[in-house]
Amino acid sequence: MDFDKTMKFSVEKEDNAKTQEIMKEVYEALVEKGYNPINQLVGYILSGDPTYITSHKNARNLIRSVERDELLEKMLKNYIGLE
Repeated sequence: MDFDKTMKFSVEKEDNAKTQEIMKEVYEALVEKGYNPINQLVGYILSGDPTYITSHKNARNLIRSVERDELLEKMLKNYIGLE
């Protein structure tokens, strides 16, 4: 074992996977209830008002478990190809 090297610890990918799963579940719940999921999610992210998200399949509580600023950061990184 080489003790001169520094080990790196990262849990970001697991967190991203959890966030992605939550977003998929919320998206699907919105579709099932007949909403335009993109419009509803944008409304929620911009306003912080959870009533943009249906309570169907516990989607409203799920989306509130993710910080909006973290969600926006992840989406922006994904959009520009950093994730």
